[in-house]
Amino acid sequence: SFEYYKTSFSYIDNETREERFVGVAEEGGRDLISGDPLAPGTVYTASVDEEGKVGLYRIEVGCSAGTGKLKIPGGLYTEMRDSIQRAFAYIQGHKVDMGIAQAFSTTDFYVQAVDLLGNHVSCEMGTAVIVAIYSALKKHSALPALLILGDITIKGNIKGLSSLTEPLQVGMDNGARRALIPLENKRHFLEVSADIVERVDPIFYGDPMTAAMKALGIN
Repeated sequence: SFEYYKTSFSYIDNETREERFVGVAEEGGRDLISGDPLAPGTVYTASVDEEGKVGLYRIEVGCSAGTGKLKIPGGLYTEMRDSIQRAFAYIQGHKVDMGIAQAFSTTDFYVQAVDLLGNHVSCEMGTAVIVAIYSALKKHSALPALLILGDITIKGNIKGLSSLTEPLQVGMDNGARRALIPLENKRHFLEVSADIVERVDPIFYGDPMTAAMKALGIN
């Protein structure tokens, strides 16, 4: 006999021709995003590729005594490694402004990305990595059932998504009840389904520091 897990099912909407993902409880397709607060340093993120496929990941940041170095495991897509490194470089350059300079300089970081759907779709996860590292250093959990969207450029600017519909649909189907969304994607929120609008609360941000504060529920 066979046992499947982390399986995702989808269908094509006849009217919009959009691919909709459906979670199936028996196959681990629902509540991949926990409704309970996670340990500090752990967050959820998602992005959509050019074909409309969604990558859903759990980011886990482990900390140990050190000198502010980053360790990334092998096996990650190049785009994901680059995204993590850009996020880390941003924190290095803004650690004083973020109030984490001393803790950052005496800590080494191990960043891991867990593919929750197992569909091998790469993910631009810069904002989520910044939030996860900030969460780990502050020893403060991110908001429960939060999906973090958006990436960061090499100059530290926020990079939005090409579409919100697919990642928010997948996030909602798997337990997300709130989403941290780049401000430049605010207009795209008008395009998502009424079901998503009703069930997923949007939290908009315009810069990485604001994202980190809002993700942790710090005003």
